[in-house]
Amino acid sequence: MLHTILPTIIADNQLHSRWLNTLSLMENTGARKISASEDPLTVTYIILKHAAEEHRHAFYLKKQLEKTGVTLPTYAAEYLLAPGSSKYYLNQLDVDVCRYLKAELGLKGAELRFAAYLLVTYAIEVRADELYPIYQDALDEAGSKVNVKSIILEEEGHLEEMINQLQQFSPDWELHAQKAVGFETKLFNQWVEQLGKEIAA
Repeated sequence: MLHTILPTIIADNQLHSRWLNTLSLMENTGARKISASEDPLTVTYIILKHAAEEHRHAFYLKKQLEKTGVTLPTYAAEYLLAPGSSKYYLNQLDVDVCRYLKAELGLKGAELRFAAYLLVTYAIEVRADELYPIYQDALDEAGSKVNVKSIILEEEGHLEEMINQLQQFSPDWELHAQKAVGFETKLFNQWVEQLGKEIAA
């Protein structure tokens, strides 16, 4: 469905600017979630790097907005696409993964926060590795000045880093990771459905 939605979005500067702003919001939400999960004493180089890069992606996407000729000052609902679903998506994924980790592994406190960070971020990186190349192809096809190639490169590196951390976290990491991906897929499909409805309206 994304393949059919994106050309429509890119062809309309108003829609395209709101799409970029929505992606920026989601990257920013992810960065803030990573920072919130940090242990103030044991936070690692990788976690700091990852939070910094997600913040930079949020900034970069905001900067790309200028190429649409439309200025959107904030993440207020009227400046986003599918605002309810866009804001709900990451928060709900966090809730679903935390519930699963509590039930399956009996985790709580700092251990729960760290494990949730690993699984939620893994699921989001798997999605980013799919979403951004599809978007870039649609941009190239439309001859748009907007470009997300630098994000694609960094997201590929993030996925490798998450797999390394998950391997250290648990011998059953793949089982847990698949659960997180399952939760994410359901939420992502709901988000895309909402995007489709809003664009068709």
